[in-house]
Amino acid sequence: MLRRANPLDLPEILRRIRDLAEYEREPDAVETTVDDLDAALFGPDPAVFAHVVEAGGRIAGIAVWFLNFSTWTGKHGIYLEDLYVDPASRGAGYGAALLRELARICEVNGYQRIDWSVLKWNAPTIGFYDSLGAVPMDEWVGYRLSDTALKALSD
Repeated sequence: MLRRANPLDLPEILRRIRDLAEYEREPDAVETTVDDLDAALFGPDPAVFAHVVEAGGRIAGIAVWFLNFSTWTGKHGIYLEDLYVDPASRGAGYGAALLRELARICEVNGYQRIDWSVLKWNAPTIGFYDSLGAVPMDEWVGYRLSDTALKALSD
């Protein structure tokens, strides 16, 4: 069953985030706590959203997302931060169902697009995205400012 996440899902959502970090070869990178997720997803003014797929009484897949904005279109879009389906549940259509739900949210709200990033070495996932009609943004290079560089710039 695909549905919007609720506070009872937070431990399982965090477990899937950790699973994703392990899959992406960064198992120690997750600093997020259940309390962090609770504040972001269910606080007084949430700016982050999540959908889950339940299968066999557990969370088999997650989509964690937030709104972005295009100054060129003058419209919001969705930025998909995490899409993850546990390996035992892959091939059942859960990832496509989660993306279909985000596409539906875009259509209902007049959002123009869904953006996300994928690691260059992740061929199975790239193949999945290609099969949906998604196109790589090869001409763009992702940048990040964090840690000491972020602090130095803020001083």
